[in-house]
Amino acid sequence: MIIRMFTFGIYFTNCYVVGCEETKEAIVIDPGFDKDREAKEILTFIEQNDLHVKYIINTHGHADHTAGNGIIKKATGALILIHEDDAIMLTTVAKTLSKVFGLHTSSPPADKTLRDGNVIHVGHSKFVVLHTPGHSKGGISLLGENFVFSGDTLFAGSIGRTDFPGASFEEIMQSIKTKLTSLPDHFKVYPGHGPTTTINEEKRHNPFLQM
Repeated sequence: MIIRMFTFGIYFTNCYVVGCEETKEAIVIDPGFDKDREAKEILTFIEQNDLHVKYIINTHGHADHTAGNGIIKKATGALILIHEDDAIMLTTVAKTLSKVFGLHTSSPPADKTLRDGNVIHVGHSKFVVLHTPGHSKGGISLLGENFVFSGDTLFAGSIGRTDFPGASFEEIMQSIKTKLTSLPDHFKVYPGHGPTTTINEEKRHNPFLQM
């Protein structure tokens, strides 16, 4: 499995390229950039590794995770996937959200919406969609074989903000405790911002999980 993390923008958003080494199918998770230089960095990596991008997956609809959707879609033909509860963020409110996050581009609409429990196949690997609302209504995490992409739900030593419209501290804590910390301790966590961590590390040291 190829997993490459890129970090872009004033919010230091993590964008991931994840690919199957054998089939070369790949996904791009949370391309939250709107600069050609940043897009070129990802597209060069994709080309150098001979990857075919099947899907662009947004863990939620905030513009710092979706602004690069159009650039990647135009370059690769990949389909845009997002949870059904956040799909509206890519259309009717996209321009407003882009301005709030200081970005100049917005995303095309979703090609397909996701629900809890959906399975996304990428080459010989599969990812299970975990609906983890709290930071946004349609926030998701993507569960792999021994790792999880947690979006803006769980960070190393912290959790996602809950002061946005549609956010809820109670919901995000419920999502973390029922969907994420129930995973095996050794699972690696790839968050939407900040460094990678593990489930065990967060259970032991994350102050929000000690409450």
